[in-house]
Amino acid sequence: MLALATAVSGCAGRRPVAANAPPAIAPTSAPPVTAERPRLPASSGPGAASEQPTEGGYTEEGNASWYGAPFHGRRASNGEIYDMNKMTAAHRTMAFGTMVRVTNLTNGKTAVVRITDRGPFVDNRIIDLSRAAAQQIASIGPGVVRVRLEVISGSDPFGGFFTVQVGAFKEKENADRLRARLNDLYPPATIQQVELDEGTFYRVRAGKVSGEQAAQKFADELKAKEGFRAMVIRLDDAPAGGEQ
Repeated sequence: MLALATAVSGCAGRRPVAANAPPAIAPTSAPPVTAERPRLPASSGPGAASEQPTEGGYTEEGNASWYGAPFHGRRASNGEIYDMNKMTAAHRTMAFGTMVRVTNLTNGKTAVVRITDRGPFVDNRIIDLSRAAAQQIASIGPGVVRVRLEVISGSDPFGGFFTVQVGAFKEKENADRLRARLNDLYPPATIQQVELDEGTFYRVRAGKVSGEQAAQKFADELKAKEGFRAMVIRLDDAPAGGEQ
């Protein structure tokens, strides 16, 4: 089996505050991510190919980090220019435009953010907040805090198409070899090139799956069969210029 490169941390591979990037395969001792899934209409269940409006009700608990400079002024994954002074955030699977209430479970402080970016690409974190949002819930100092997410409005969190990211490489040749092997077993396999402070990285992703639940099942299979630290990512039609 090809050895995976060191996983890149933070939003869209960004380095989160007060934390170092873990190895790609090393286990984590962080508290598990938990989520409550609301009952959805039959036409908008996890297997639906298109996103449907939802009145909210989805909740999720896990760790939150935040990102500011040098990403301030760069393009976010939805095509907007990231402004760390606005109330926005990055999430791996929620649709762009989803409004989310974030509660710091340590102090009870809350912030309402709009999802505009993808990340964080660390499997023991569930959201990457803008600097303004992190200030509002008093997480600037700690850097990483335990939070609860509540969807206020937006598209069905479980509908749409998803892929599974299995690793990130500094050497393109290694990414190419893994992509070729995965494309035979779990097509389509793709490579996403991103420019980070640490240099150029090549993210390898497998599959195009309809529905978040089916994608998570696929990710679990990849973990069991291949030993990957797999994570589910929503596939977006919007430009991915923010994943840098």
